[in-house]
Amino acid sequence: MQSPAPEGVAPPKEKPKRPALDRRELTRPRLAPRAQSRKALVEKFGGAASGSAPNIKKTGGANAIKNMLLEWCRAKTRGYEHVDIQNFSSSWSSGLAFCALIHKFFPDAFDYTALDPANRRENFALAFATAEKHADCAPLLEVEDMVRMSVPDSKCIYTYVQELYRSLVDKGLVKTKKK
Repeated sequence: MQSPAPEGVAPPKEKPKRPALDRRELTRPRLAPRAQSRKALVEKFGGAASGSAPNIKKTGGANAIKNMLLEWCRAKTRGYEHVDIQNFSSSWSSGLAFCALIHKFFPDAFDYTALDPANRRENFALAFATAEKHADCAPLLEVEDMVRMSVPDSKCIYTYVQELYRSLVDKGLVKTKKK
């Protein structure tokens, strides 16, 4: 038996009791509604629910895109002294890979041959400032952070290169395949 509630305070409401679910209901697969949803979706977009599937080309996911961007970087920096891009980490540690990539698109912005791999701080500063000024690339990386790390974080480098690529596409300097 519950004690009466203090004056001015409403007594707690009792929760309605739910009938116990049959164990079979808890483990029953819910495939029928999903199959019906898929069928309705296919029919909505003009395809037949049965028969051959439409010809859809898969890109291979995130790794394929990452590898395509890495290959693009290699192609654009081929022939630049002290640059051998193998990954999105240690290959960028001197700052020269950034400088070479940016110099490829803006050759009059600076003299690449005057750069020294030992001057990491200056290389990063030049690359990031030039990319921001000429390509309108967002300043996603800090020079001091890059200098502090002997081996740059691959996710940071990849993200910055993606942003640089997008900026170059927006400026019309990189041609992409039309869909």
